[in-house]
Amino acid sequence: MEEILRKQIEKIVQLTDEEFRFVLSHFTVKSFKKHQYVLQSGNPAPNDHFVVKGLLKSFYLDEAGKTHILQFAMADWWISDPQAYHNELNATLNIDCLEDTDTYVISLDNREKLCAESRKMEYFFRKKTQAGYIALQKRIQSLMSQSAKERYDQFIHLYPQLSQRLPKALIASYLGISRETLSRMADH
Repeated sequence: MEEILRKQIEKIVQLTDEEFRFVLSHFTVKSFKKHQYVLQSGNPAPNDHFVVKGLLKSFYLDEAGKTHILQFAMADWWISDPQAYHNELNATLNIDCLEDTDTYVISLDNREKLCAESRKMEYFFRKKTQAGYIALQKRIQSLMSQSAKERYDQFIHLYPQLSQRLPKALIASYLGISRETLSRMADH
């Protein structure tokens, strides 16, 4: 498991073995079962999760009870409720496991300590945050300007492995379309 986290970090910064041991000391390992909530709306969101194994989704329920999926996260991805995590607020999102999942967890306090002690890790988290903002901007632009078919094709192109692991209903929710619309597009 440690190697997966180290490879994730070393995509951006190189660490010595000693530096990596120091980084690792700021994380804890957590395991979750399929359908288990990692975070529920209304509760504190003290952790950011780096996925080692498994598949999760973050979503919120609107007032009518409709599910809106914001993100999926599989191995080598990060997931949290960023607003709640960084501002130490209660979550507005839910995160649950679509498969049995193992994560490395870092609290905001440990992240702040790690960044204060390691310029490399401060740089790493800054670059990850920037990438997250860019991905979010692209997602919003896609939802605002692309047709349902274009969004579906883009999803399949960007995440071919997810399309095999997810039920069509979840993909449809993520794309902001009905299950029926997705089925029609997928069949053509």
